Amino acid sequence: MLNTDIAMGLARVTEAAALCSAKFMGRGDKIAADQAAVDGMEKAFGMMPVRGTVVIGEGELDEAPMLYIGQEVGIGEENMPEMDIAVDPLDGTTLIAKGLPNAVAVVAMGPKGSLFHAPDMYMKKIAVGPGAKGAIDINKSPKENIISVAKALNKDVTELTVIVQERERHSYIVDAAREVGARVKLFGEGDVAAAIACGFENTGIDIFMGTGGAPEGVIAAAAIKCLGGEMQAKLEPHTDEERERCRAMGIDDVDRVLLINDLVKHDDVYFAATGITDCDLLRGVIYSKNDWATTHTVVMRSKTGTIRFVEAHHDLNRSSLIVK
Repeated sequence: MLNTDIAMGLARVTEAAALCSAKFMGRGDKIAADQAAVDGMEKAFGMMPVRGTVVIGEGELDEAPMLYIGQEVGIGEENMPEMDIAVDPLDGTTLIAKGLPNAVAVVAMGPKGSLFHAPDMYMKKIAVGPGAKGAIDINKSPKENIISVAKALNKDVTELTVIVQERERHSYIVDAAREVGARVKLFGEGDVAAAIACGFENTGIDIFMGTGGAPEGVIAAAAIKCLGGEMQAKLEPHTDEERERCRAMGIDDVDRVLLINDLVKHDDVYFAATGITDCDLLRGVIYSKNDWATTHTVVMRSKTGTIRFVEAHHDLNRSSLIVK
């Protein structure tokens, strides 16, 4: 089996989720949009040449009928590799419901045991691209990290762009960035798209900081690893129940810093993302006449450092990706 079969298979998986959910853009129904993405992604996984197990998905079996944690996906023949799979069929449900940017369909995949089994709770994260690798420390202040990254990139701090989710809990990051004169880009939702944008120079984004979902953090870490960047994280359980959930998942020290090799433990992982609405890195789904649609996808592999941008044109009447 060729590794390009796996890479392009993942592209079809995220394309399917995007094509099925994009028609709900701006229609105010985030539940329907999310369900459509899940339906499309699960169908496409049925054609993947792997024996996959969902380790980060839509929830536990009793919470999600499809793409639940523990679900087996892929063709599943004995000669096919066993893979951990992390999915977010629609990262940014509110975004698509409102017709806003940054909604994407994302998948990360690696050999069995390679992806951190993140509990569904908050995680503090900081990420940079390859140019600033070694310049971040999650235990240091935002101000110290911003100055350090600016030096690593040989930029004046006034030229550095920090991307951060617009939440009250992040006001200390925004205040610190403004104090040192850095540029700040705020986003509403979709922190996977925001995190991976800092790995590409042409986005103009240099550093991602903030607290968001832990499962999304693992997916973003797979992308950052493929890009040769750096990410650090710390779980932030807020209740005794969440701390117990960590212990039940084998996480004894919830306060330790999780480095990228803790989040993604293998050097051969894959990542794919397809834009649903426009974002910094990818255009969203575009519909044209006669039932055609265009998707824009990025597919990456950490072992080879290969990054593919795929523009695909789909005949919606004939596409096997579409769930009717």
